[in-house]
Amino acid sequence: MGVAGAERGALYTTESKEPRKEQEQRSECVFNEFVILSGSGNPKLASDTILELVKLGYKPDIEATRESKIEKFADGESKIELGPNLRRKGVFIIQSTSPPNVDSHFIELFNMIDAAKRAWAEEIIAVVPYFGYARQDRKGRSRQPVSAKVMAETIQERGARSILSFDLHAPQITSFVDIPWDTLPGSKVLSEEIASRGWENYIFASPDRGGFERALEYSELLHTDEPAIAFKRRDPKKKNHSEVIQFQGDVSEKHVIFVDDMIDTAGTIVNASNEAKARKAESVRAAATHGLFSGPALERIANSVLQEVIVTDTVKINDEVSNHPKITVVSVAPLLAEGIHRIYTGDSLSAFYPNS
Repeated sequence: MGVAGAERGALYTTESKEPRKEQEQRSECVFNEFVILSGSGNPKLASDTILELVKLGYKPDIEATRESKIEKFADGESKIELGPNLRRKGVFIIQSTSPPNVDSHFIELFNMIDAAKRAWAEEIIAVVPYFGYARQDRKGRSRQPVSAKVMAETIQERGARSILSFDLHAPQITSFVDIPWDTLPGSKVLSEEIASRGWENYIFASPDRGGFERALEYSELLHTDEPAIAFKRRDPKKKNHSEVIQFQGDVSEKHVIFVDDMIDTAGTIVNASNEAKARKAESVRAAATHGLFSGPALERIANSVLQEVIVTDTVKINDEVSNHPKITVVSVAPLLAEGIHRIYTGDSLSAFYPNS
């Protein structure tokens, strides 16, 4: 069975008196206190998080850091070999289940956890910034699985002692496992970005009824008026299709910012934005933690009334997204590093949440 290719993390940069031909960021690092490993789901976020941990005072052990290998066989199977010695160490495995390879990224995560456990890691924390399958949190019809439960339970069964994610689509899935599952709020990063713009006369809005509490959270963080809300109806005969049937809230002559946990095909956010503009909104923007941008999303955004879409880097950001004239990406790496620091030191994560 031949190996078709290999995916590896890049090199971590440190100041060195010795000349080197390549100075890149490393997506894996051994610190004196714990080890950071990264799958192929979002190595850039992993490397940025390592740099943020260094800023927090953690010292990388360059000599002990060995690059892990994630190889692909010709038939698509992955083969994983972890690089550093993990014996009796705490291990954070950063693996976002970035589209379009959600399934393979989960399989990779399961195998990395298993490998770390077999390498005598003392404690394994699965860091899954974007947790795929979170929308499949219940049995919608007969003969359907509860896929979010399958993924979460497998992480636990492979040997993870806890999970860390950002903004789950269905927060109740944390109850699917018997291990701690912490979530970090994308609203903290996005609200700071919005506040830095110095906008006036703006209002938050939810593109659907289920997201009203999220819009209310942003409103409380930035002290704006009661949020608006669009009510949508999905067509069961059409995949990824919805329409706005009702709109609540006065957006006339205001700058409207729709907030959501994710933007997938962008149908919901674009339809809600069109309705806000039709109701005399001065401008319309959107902010979401997970910018999936599947299928027609980028084209829909380009042709929409949306002036700007702000997302984070919880999933791998490709060139088409980073170069899109309407899309702004802000990094969660500083918040993720602080979360890892607090987990390591035993401090609470509640400080990241409003009214905590």
